[in-house]
Amino acid sequence: MRTFIRRLGAMSLLVAFSLALVACGNKEAEQRKAFITFLQARVLDRPGLHVPTPSAEEKASFGDYAQHYAVITDFNEGMNKSVSQPMTQIMAKGALRSIADLPARRDDLKAAKDGLTGLRTALDQQAAKADAAHAQLKQPDDLKQVYDKAFDRTVTVPATTFKEVFPALDTVFDSALAIGDFLEKNKSKIQIAGSSITVTDPAVQAELNKMLQQLNGQSAAINAAQRKMQAVVRGG
Repeated sequence: MRTFIRRLGAMSLLVAFSLALVACGNKEAEQRKAFITFLQARVLDRPGLHVPTPSAEEKASFGDYAQHYAVITDFNEGMNKSVSQPMTQIMAKGALRSIADLPARRDDLKAAKDGLTGLRTALDQQAAKADAAHAQLKQPDDLKQVYDKAFDRTVTVPATTFKEVFPALDTVFDSALAIGDFLEKNKSKIQIAGSSITVTDPAVQAELNKMLQQLNGQSAAINAAQRKMQAVVRGG
């Protein structure tokens, strides 16, 4: 009888342990399902770029998968702090108000151009950090398919599109600096009154017109890059 009771007790423990494993397995499945639903409904099904902050209840429902979502939110927070906000300041500093202002604003334009280098580095670092963290994630296939799409939408595409703005900005700042230097060099042949410019030398006039046409074309490239970025953010 004692032997039977011991065996029965051992069997009961095995059954209990088995049930515990099943319960844990179901919990992971529920957490994965909750995370997939969140990514699909809140990130992928909506047009444009959306990185919503989950509620405390939603975050708890993800279990350990909340850390997977943190890879996305960390990138976007880092991007905003180290790239987007400084970019706004740089663009304000390097804004081209009028051609006549270029000689006097050389230092501002040079500082804005130099600032782009730091922004490019910051963007590359944020993207590399997110890519490395993404590569380390262990996910079941059903989650991986949805997560990879969400990662592409919220990390890869914005980073790639943002990078396209830098070459255009670099070229515009180079041209603006060159025009400023040209105006300063030929100031004896150029009269500036407010926003109007009068050139007394036809050769200087022709060269200045050529430089201004190039600048206008380069500005169009920036506008195109901005429209592409807006399409990513808004959807379309």
